[in-house]
Amino acid sequence: MDFYYLPGSAPCRSVLLVAKQLGIKLNKKLLNLQAGEHLTPEFIKINPQHTIPTLVDNGFALWESRAILVYLAEKYGKDDSLFPKDPKKQAVVNQRLYFDLGVLYKSFADYYYPQIFAKQPADPELYKKMEGAFDFLNTFLEGNKYVAGDQLTVADLSILASVSTFDVAKFDITKYPNVARWYESCKKLPGWEENWEGCLEFKHYFD
Repeated sequence: MDFYYLPGSAPCRSVLLVAKQLGIKLNKKLLNLQAGEHLTPEFIKINPQHTIPTLVDNGFALWESRAILVYLAEKYGKDDSLFPKDPKKQAVVNQRLYFDLGVLYKSFADYYYPQIFAKQPADPELYKKMEGAFDFLNTFLEGNKYVAGDQLTVADLSILASVSTFDVAKFDITKYPNVARWYESCKKLPGWEENWEGCLEFKHYFD
């Protein structure tokens, strides 16, 4: 299946992590956004929103990383461990995915992107929102091995891609002991090396 992506993108890296867990081989297609490769008629025909990551599986096109993670787990998982079928467990996984999208990674984007891409000064109020997001994540992990309970799910892999991006931005994760413990454990997962390589590509924005 074709996978349109950039290695530095946390949402793209989350898909790579899930694919590695599932043993899926992706036909990776780098898109140069600065050159406008996402705005070609060919790509817009695949994805009218012209965003990455975009997956094309035997003619079926899907974008939005968290939707892709769930699709891959449900279609290609040998069991339901990465995305449980039990309604309550699945609901918690979904909540964590939405938390990543709307709170955790959003706080990163809101704080850092204006500095990186618009050369704006840092906003201390937005920094507090990042700290608040990590406080929530630290609470979710209290007494839990993984972000949605006692087993690894797609929510961990989505949040791992986000947290590792905070790491290269030099956000102090050690202030959140449950997050730090979980993060160190996740570094042993298949696909971590490729994820970290992508993080290091993104790191030049902070150097």
